[in-house]
This record gives sequence, structure tokens and C-alpha cells, in this order.
Amino acid sequence: MSDFQPMEILDCISAVARPIHDFGDEFMSDTATAAIGLRAGFPPGRGFYCRGRFGALGEAPASVVQAVQGFLGPDLVTTGWRSGRPVMPALEAVACYAEAVRTWGRAHIPGDVDVEHFNLLAQRLIDAADADAMPLFAGWRAQPCPVDDPVGAAMQRVHVLREHRGACHLAAVRLSGLSGREAMVINLGVEQAAHYGWQEPLPVAPSLLPRWQRAERLTDELQAPLYAALTKRQRTEFAQQVRDLTGSGPRDRASWTSMG
Repeated sequence: MSDFQPMEILDCISAVARPIHDFGDEFMSDTATAAIGLRAGFPPGRGFYCRGRFGALGEAPASVVQAVQGFLGPDLVTTGWRSGRPVMPALEAVACYAEAVRTWGRAHIPGDVDVEHFNLLAQRLIDAADADAMPLFAGWRAQPCPVDDPVGAAMQRVHVLREHRGACHLAAVRLSGLSGREAMVINLGVEQAAHYGWQEPLPVAPSLLPRWQRAERLTDELQAPLYAALTKRQRTEFAQQVRDLTGSGPRDRASWTSMG
């Protein structure tokens, strides 16, 4: 590769964080994903999302689920978690959700992507992660990843890496002196914060914006040990693989991280 440019850790994080977040967000918000939940017996609403995504925590009380994920309003989480509980146990729900992740990946990851190489590098990152204080990431890392479905497995690894950054960001937000609600309002505005379950969220004082900017920097720093597991060449390759897999190009980093 004559045009190879070695990539430093924070440059790689900056290049991949948004595409990984947005690709996972597309899966979560897709009506095809909701349809899988309906066919599995979940009622309309957020039951499949809450029970499936947070089922990796096991049979936890709704208040514990809320504390772990942080960015969604407590009523949304409580309602979704409880509505999904009669359908199936938490560990079955997370397995169902993982299959939905893989199904969506098979439908949306381009056929010319070198998913085998992506899987190799992504798994190296996942294995290198310190999961202390990151129970949702740890729960998803523990989910079996099929060896005979490399495309689906690639999407599952996208989801696991997304959960890692989400956990880092929640820690960074709190360390910066913000609540999850404040971060959502700063990042998305009052109307979108309400969409994500925050009841009558009030505007946040502009003086808090530097705290959110600090949280963004801290999130990158908390992820830095992960990407130290790759060489500079591998970081360059991984960033290219993420661009190819998600169909993303260079984009503005503003207004995206705190979406949960």
C-alpha cells in the first residue's frame, strides 16, 4: 500500500465512532427490526428494544436498567422493560435481539466488504476492552457470535463496539458534571430529548455546553486503551473497513454521541 498513512489512536476513534453509532442506530430504529419483535410476540412499542437490548443485564429491576443505560427517560425504560417481561426471559430476549442484529446486518452490509478482516480487527478490540463499570457492554460481549455467519457476526460486533462507546460516554458525561437528560437536551434539543423519553425536558443553560464538550473529549480518552490494541497500520485498515461496512464518509462529528 504505497498510499498507506499510519493512523494514531485518537484519529482512528474520531474516524469510526460516528459511523458505528449511526449504523447501529439505523438498525434500532428500522421498522424491520420492530417487525422481528412483533413476530416474536412482543407488543408494539419499546418492549422488544428494551427487553432485547438490555436483556444482556439479566433479570434486573427496571431501575437498575435505567441506571446502566442512562440516556433514555426512566418512564420509557420502565414501560418497555416491563411490557417485554411476559414475552420471554431476559436471556432469551437478548438472544432474539442478537439474531435481529445479525439479520439486519445481512440485509444492509455491502457484499463487497471484507467482513472477515473487519471481524478479526473488531474482535481484537472487543477482547482488549476492560469492562469494569460497563455491565451492558460486558453482557453483549458475552453473547455468542456465530462463526458460520461472518456478515451477521460483523453487525453483532458493530453493536458490541457501540455499547462500549455508549458506556464510556455515560461515564464521561457524569464525570463532566452533566446528567443523562442534560446531555440529551444539549446534544439533540428539547423535542428530541422528549422523543427519547424525557418528560417535559427543560432547555439547558448555555453555560453547561463546555461540560458536554469535555465529555466528548473524555469519551475518546476512555476508548483510547481499546484502540492501542491495534497497530497504526491496523487502525488505518479498521477505519477503512468501518467506512466500507457502514457506507459512511467523512462527516461532521457534532450532535450524535449522546443518543444512547
